[in-house]
Amino acid sequence: MAISQIVTDPSLLPVLTTSAETLAQCQQLITQLNPETTPSDPAGLHDLSLAVSKQQKILFALLAQLRGQNRDAVFRVRDTKQATAEARQEIDRLHLQLQNLYYEQKHLTGEIAACEAYDHTYLSLPLIPLEEFLHLYPEHQETNEHDLMIARINHEHSEREKLEQARQELLKRKQALIAENKKRKDDLANLDKDLERFIDAAKPIQKIFEKEY
Repeated sequence: MAISQIVTDPSLLPVLTTSAETLAQCQQLITQLNPETTPSDPAGLHDLSLAVSKQQKILFALLAQLRGQNRDAVFRVRDTKQATAEARQEIDRLHLQLQNLYYEQKHLTGEIAACEAYDHTYLSLPLIPLEEFLHLYPEHQETNEHDLMIARINHEHSEREKLEQARQELLKRKQALIAENKKRKDDLANLDKDLERFIDAAKPIQKIFEKEY
């Protein structure tokens, strides 16, 4: 696989181009310095020296350009590493947050399941049958299950308050009757005492009558 197919980053493509040009320039310079093709006459050597000097300048320029591009590439790699590290930290933070949300969701799901399975006291309340309630309050025919249960509990609470009020009234009447009975009992006891005193007081008179007759 060619290196151009491996490196696809647009910022690195100029480096590949400069590198290829530098390689070609080196190969061309090596070809010019081949001993087998080196001319033996002074004029040829002079021309070769000028050509080699020109090629060396071009090569040095390409090497300087390549070094600059390499330095820029190193800086970009550092920036990329920094950006990658920051992105990784952000991903780790989001992953941790996601895990926390997952555990919170799991906890809430467990709490909801516990609430749904909880044996609520209202389920054992002696409410009137649903059919009877709807017959008494037909306006709740289309009420949802939750609000319907609340209405039934409120109805039961209202009925119990009425019963409690009636019980309190009966209790007051009972206390009043007990007090009245106690008063009558005390009156009868006092009457008995008065009668006994009357009898005791009448005994001397009775003896007088007994002597006369």
